[in-house]
Amino acid sequence: SGTTGLPKCVVHTQNRWHYFHHKAVANGELTPDDVFLPVIPTPFGFGIWTSHTTPIQLGTTTVLIERFDAAATCAAIERHRATVLCCVSTQLMMILANDASRRHDLSSLRVVFTGGEPLPYTQAAQFEDLTGVTILQFYGSNETGMLSATTTRDTRHHRLRTAGRIIPEMQVRLFDGDRDVTDSGRGQPACRGPALSLGYLGGTDHDKLYTADGWMRMGDICEVDSQGYLRLTGRTSDFIIRGGKNISAVEVEEVVATHPAVAVVAAVAMPDPLFGERVCVFAELKDGATLDLPTLVEHLLAQGLSKELLPERLEILDELPRSSGGKIAKGQLRDIIRSTLEKS
Repeated sequence: SGTTGLPKCVVHTQNRWHYFHHKAVANGELTPDDVFLPVIPTPFGFGIWTSHTTPIQLGTTTVLIERFDAAATCAAIERHRATVLCCVSTQLMMILANDASRRHDLSSLRVVFTGGEPLPYTQAAQFEDLTGVTILQFYGSNETGMLSATTTRDTRHHRLRTAGRIIPEMQVRLFDGDRDVTDSGRGQPACRGPALSLGYLGGTDHDKLYTADGWMRMGDICEVDSQGYLRLTGRTSDFIIRGGKNISAVEVEEVVATHPAVAVVAAVAMPDPLFGERVCVFAELKDGATLDLPTLVEHLLAQGLSKELLPERLEILDELPRSSGGKIAKGQLRDIIRSTLEKS
């Protein structure tokens, strides 16, 4: 989707859309009476099955908006009494941070399907309390499809703090480099099963995408517990190596997002001649809010964040750059801070 670089063309099959549909119906207890509101661009896997496949096969009403906007989405939910909202995590955070989510009646919402990045627990729980909705996170990619998913039968803890259990039909292995292979613990996942695409058009990056024995790789680091619940720790490019220590950007972002002034946040590595890399935080603020680094650091320490994980630079933007799939484009943010430092 272009979050870390240029996007590639993924070759899909009709079988995977049919598969996603059946999983969504079971996980969300969907019926023909539901009203869908998908706000993901339709060229992506998540966008295709939520805008086309599942609504068509169920025969549900589907509401489309021309371009995602948090306020317009809230207005559409109220006007059309939408029951199922489909969005990436960044879009959901933008909705939560927008006053429109409190001005409009969102009580018709029953289920939110979301994925992309881990959700900040506190804000997600507040949205559930505000609307009565059940948030269902899942994990996967445009290439692999869905590897794990939460369901309406999961506890709030599992729904908001994990991406759900590994789906039985999908085989998942966790790699530690190219050596240690395990089906639980922590590592870089690779998978095979009915959700997989056919790879990239023209065989681009085939050897990077697949292991030697044909498993499709993911560019993330995940943890899988003894019950099969998966938690995304970050992308392989999402770790900031400060003085030899690996710092998870996801861990930093989750705590920064608890500050009341912050609407959307992304933590990236900024080059440093002494430590190699330091933590830089980019943030969109809520309307009328202000924030500086000392105030943020004070808040993070009060939340119990370790001093070695504290951000050392804060950049405020009116809007963080997004990929074509609606996720935060961290590659662009790294370029921005690199260019800023070179000019200073």
